[in-house]
Amino acid sequence: MSHQIRTFGFAILLASTAMLPFVKAEGRNEANVVFSAPVAVPGQVLPPGKYTFKIAVSQPNRHTVQIFTEDQRELIATLPAIPAYRLKPTGYTMITFEERSTGSPTAVRRLLYPGDLAGVAFVYPDDHR
Repeated sequence: MSHQIRTFGFAILLASTAMLPFVKAEGRNEANVVFSAPVAVPGQVLPPGKYTFKIAVSQPNRHTVQIFTEDQRELIATLPAIPAYRLKPTGYTMITFEERSTGSPTAVRRLLYPGDLAGVAFVYPDDHR
């Protein structure tokens, strides 16, 4: 796939998902997220709705993410992750997405919490990095 087509595809994806997540920081390791469309996480697709993403702090490497229902009564997934970094901390939680094949939901790629340079990136079975 040429660079121009990838760039165009990413621009379309970015435009279509710019308003997709609403993220509210609840703490340094927790964020409430609202998705207006289905999104993929490793091993499953989350339907539109409200979720709480938490770093499992009991893990010594801090690279495990738990996804709960918004009220945190139901654990939906526990996912291994790898470290992800950014150059400047921000005052908000940042979620990045990755384009998938036509007809597949956008995939959550990285999760970075407010004030932190380090966060986590999800690893998908088809990743070849």
